[in-house]
Amino acid sequence: MNENRTPELKLNYKRTALIGFAFFGILLLWQVYDSWCPTFLTDIFARRMYGISSAELKAGDPSKILNVQWIVGIIMACDNLAALILLPIFGSLSDRTVTPIGKRMPYILAGTMVAAIAFPFIPLFFHNNNIVGMVIMMAVVLMFMMMYRNPAVALMPDITPKPLRAKANGIINIMGYLGGAFATVLGIFLKLSDYINAADAARKIWTIEIPFIVASVLMVISALVLFLTVKENKLAEEMKEEMELGERLAAVETPIDDDKPMSKANKSMLLAILAAEFLWFMADNAIGTYIGNYTIYYLNSVSSATMFLTIIGGVASVVGFATAGSIADKIGRKWTISTGLSITVAALIVMCFVAPTGTVTGAHGEFAFPALLYGVWAIKGFGMALVHNCSFPMVVELCSSKKIGKFTGYYYTASMSAQTVTPVLLGLVFNMTGAWRALPVYSTVLMILSCAVFTLLVKNIRAAKVANVKGLEAIDGD
Repeated sequence: MNENRTPELKLNYKRTALIGFAFFGILLLWQVYDSWCPTFLTDIFARRMYGISSAELKAGDPSKILNVQWIVGIIMACDNLAALILLPIFGSLSDRTVTPIGKRMPYILAGTMVAAIAFPFIPLFFHNNNIVGMVIMMAVVLMFMMMYRNPAVALMPDITPKPLRAKANGIINIMGYLGGAFATVLGIFLKLSDYINAADAARKIWTIEIPFIVASVLMVISALVLFLTVKENKLAEEMKEEMELGERLAAVETPIDDDKPMSKANKSMLLAILAAEFLWFMADNAIGTYIGNYTIYYLNSVSSATMFLTIIGGVASVVGFATAGSIADKIGRKWTISTGLSITVAALIVMCFVAPTGTVTGAHGEFAFPALLYGVWAIKGFGMALVHNCSFPMVVELCSSKKIGKFTGYYYTASMSAQTVTPVLLGLVFNMTGAWRALPVYSTVLMILSCAVFTLLVKNIRAAKVANVKGLEAIDGD
């Protein structure tokens, strides 16, 4: 870089997309994990408690399926509880780590490799009706993904100036959703419901094993691509001037000074964002955790219908991530998030009125999937993309470059706290109400609360205008 030239703030799209390979691996694993594990747990606990499969239980006494969900919720929550503890630890550790390959990269590589090895053992233990082995493998995967996740997410703001992080976050999220989309397409061809509904003699282990193996392989490949193309230490040195300029242009109420305690105004902003984030993750994780069981046991449809939902939601999310940065430039990050939350609330209200069609279509007597839910998912996907795209940059905007890992930990502490509480709480609600419709009602109420907290308590502080270079210069690797 010419030392006599005043640095410009421009987003390097090529480099940001390469950083997005870390997120590709995260969402790929998460999509397979969240789509399959709750149903694994439902089936295995049905066998333990009632001596029959979940498919047989649904046919004979479907209300008992709901009685199992609180146990499923506890297991899913225990994993998130571990993440709640580990995320801030790994975030702070990576802030202080110094190695020849960078401060984030050792955690990314180690976490990926161990998680990838353990992941295929989850369906193997399920297939053999070994609940202890299955839960242990789930815990191992989650623990090492937490080692990976925080540093992987922190890598983007490490080398992206503050005013450009919303657009950069959109790019890495698009990369993540490509990973999720791949897992979803694979799930359509390998339907979990076919495995669950099949007689024991007809079960095919590959039906459930292949998605986990493919996810593991692609996780390793994505981590290696990241390691080989993104030289963390070199980039941090090259970006020093731009990062300093970004600090001066940040959208914060009071300047950041590492030598002084966090200002009251910035602290209030942080707490308000995290409180709203906790509530919207409570709402969204409820849907994510139970949508597979909701599809199979309430709508009486096949698991591939859930996968189609995910594709539609993913496409809408990509549109949201691609446009959120530009929207935020015009109306500010606060109003972009408030708009996204309002859109999501509208979609969830409609979901409250979705019911099984009663039209039998499949070999196992499945009902046709309600078409209305596809529209709901598209609207929800777009709305939450606006939320997720701008919320993380708002949090790390409130810290200096020396504390990005720590503040990333704050962000994920709020989200993981929600994901620890909500599976158990909603499982108990299912048990008390005996109604699958409690799912959209629960999420709608929490999303409304989140929208109210965020809109009323968070201030809309605009960053200073920066140069937005496009074309060939924008993808220049220099």
